[in-house]
Amino acid sequence: MTRSVLADILKSFLRRCHADNQHVLWDYHFDVFEIKEKHHLPHIHVRYQSYRASVAIEDGVVFAGELPPRQLRMVQVWVDLHREELLADWELAKDGVEPFRIDPLK
Repeated sequence: MTRSVLADILKSFLRRCHADNQHVLWDYHFDVFEIKEKHHLPHIHVRYQSYRASVAIEDGVVFAGELPPRQLRMVQVWVDLHREELLADWELAKDGVEPFRIDPLK
């Protein structure tokens, strides 16, 4: 099975499993979701392999769960690069509006 076929299968699975989440990023290693539920602190939920973490948009700090150090640093760099977009998407998601997709690290 090719990598793109596996990615399509995973995307389909994630759509079914995370119907209440807003998917803002997909690449072959990370899934980042903004949650529609009303939370007080703007944050993203990150999944990497068997790891799960909630990362604050304002400062990139993990306040729930964990990620391996290297992957956490990649997420923090991505959050730093896209903070304004993430905060705008957070506001959209809070209002029940589909957020814009944000480019992965290149």
